[in-house]
Amino acid sequence: MFIFTILLAYVGLCILLFLFQSRLLYFPYSKLVSTPDEVGLGYTPLKLTTQDDVRLSAWYIPAMDEQGVVLFCHGNGGNISYLVETIWQYHRLGLSTLVFDYRGYGESEGTPTEEGTYRDSEAAWRYLVKQRSIPPSRIVVIGRSLGGAVAAWLAQKHTPGALVLESPFVSVPDIAADVYPYFPVRWMSRFNYGTVDYVKNVKCPVLVVHSPDDEIIPYEHGRRVFEQALEPKGFLEIRGSHNEGFHQSEGKYMNALGEFIAKHLRK
Repeated sequence: MFIFTILLAYVGLCILLFLFQSRLLYFPYSKLVSTPDEVGLGYTPLKLTTQDDVRLSAWYIPAMDEQGVVLFCHGNGGNISYLVETIWQYHRLGLSTLVFDYRGYGESEGTPTEEGTYRDSEAAWRYLVKQRSIPPSRIVVIGRSLGGAVAAWLAQKHTPGALVLESPFVSVPDIAADVYPYFPVRWMSRFNYGTVDYVKNVKCPVLVVHSPDDEIIPYEHGRRVFEQALEPKGFLEIRGSHNEGFHQSEGKYMNALGEFIAKHLRK
């Protein structure tokens, strides 16, 4: 009877994991907590429309003496208002920046899905290339955490000037297997976000950034993604936690990012 109860509880947990995967993957915040003008940066609020007619919230932050344009794909939590410090870093490197919220995040319409996040990144790409007439060779696509999978998907479909993957995971089934080792999550997963599969097809230069101190995405994931990327490529090891490493290692991070972009982004 005891074994049956344990088995029943295990099956019940498997069912819950299967049914509520999206709640375990996406953590959207609707409230905006900051804007670029709070750090002295002018910006243009935008509404981007996806191919399936979802309206997304976005900001475009221009830089003086522009060295290139960043298309930034954020992680699975928060919204674009949590990126002001990151935007400020890019601005100091002479990079204009487009940040956008996936459907269901911030002031964007809809509900997040894997296919939806890909369509959302497409809408951001079209805005830069079609509406602002920015050559793809002048765009660096940067994705952080879950955004790394979205950025890699976008970069293998189009060819930007460069791709930067920050704290990327190999795929959702792989990271889930690390978090839930006693459940058959590879079989149960309804999400893929296969960063490692997308990066194999990326034709532009790739920089992977990861910290051994990352408590959410194991460092090994970043190394595996890097190994599958084509040349030219680079790997930057920083220190610090998943969410704060880019600020805790700011000097090293910004120097390496600036050198990478100066080397590979066409004038």
